[in-house]
Amino acid sequence: MKENRYDDEEFFQKYSQMSRSQKGLSGAGEWSTLKKLLPDFAGKRVLDLGCGYGWHCIYAAEQGAASVIGVDLSDRMLSVAREKTKCPQVRYQRCAIEDIAFLPESFDVVLSSLALHYVESFEQVAQKVAGYLVRGGDFVFSVEHPVFTAYGSQDWFYSDSGEILHFPVDRYYYEGPRQAVFLGEKVTKYHKTLTTYLDGLLQAGFSIERVVEPQPPEEMLDTVNKLGIGPGGLGGTTTALAVNVNTYPTHIAGLPVAVNICCHVNRHIIREV
Repeated sequence: MKENRYDDEEFFQKYSQMSRSQKGLSGAGEWSTLKKLLPDFAGKRVLDLGCGYGWHCIYAAEQGAASVIGVDLSDRMLSVAREKTKCPQVRYQRCAIEDIAFLPESFDVVLSSLALHYVESFEQVAQKVAGYLVRGGDFVFSVEHPVFTAYGSQDWFYSDSGEILHFPVDRYYYEGPRQAVFLGEKVTKYHKTLTTYLDGLLQAGFSIERVVEPQPPEEMLDTVNKLGIGPGGLGGTTTALAVNVNTYPTHIAGLPVAVNICCHVNRHIIREV
């Protein structure tokens, strides 16, 4: 299924208000992690699958790429991308990711950011990309973590009173389409296990150099403090002194979630005698 919600006017308007749409790569939560995985673009031929507004294409060109092709199914996305792109070595092509067709060894680098979970068969895409890359080329991509696509709703389980209970990971091992809600609209995503992604790459002939599950960026502390919540919710410029993420061994389908922002003294009672 090649769904194209982004050419729906109302959906596209909602998307255009997102931070990543207005601020570019700096507004994309995964960028700080993805950027560290990117190769040297100098003199390289680059392909971006699901290019959207063209932010990654522009970045590659600014980093010295010899040529960049951005592929996307949405006319509206590509229209914005062409308006924003001033680099002559970048061009855009309207095409579904599943339907891309290029000559063998046409590219040195293939990118894709948060697009491949909309594609039914990752294995087929990986096989195509392997053929389009030169020997020793790089395939760098990000997808929504399978924990978040497993159940489909991509929302919490709530009690009858509306209290958050847990995040559902049911159906993790059952791959296939999921109806999720994004920007208030139903969209189809394809859930795949980590095994499918990793083995799909290996079967296509890739060697895997890095697999990263992003942690909160350092600037998140600044973001939290700018909320103005303050100690005990009383307001102020200091809400948290640090943002720490603790990791523990768990089942692959487990999702430990805990957030506790509270002053230490609020957990104690001093009784005067």
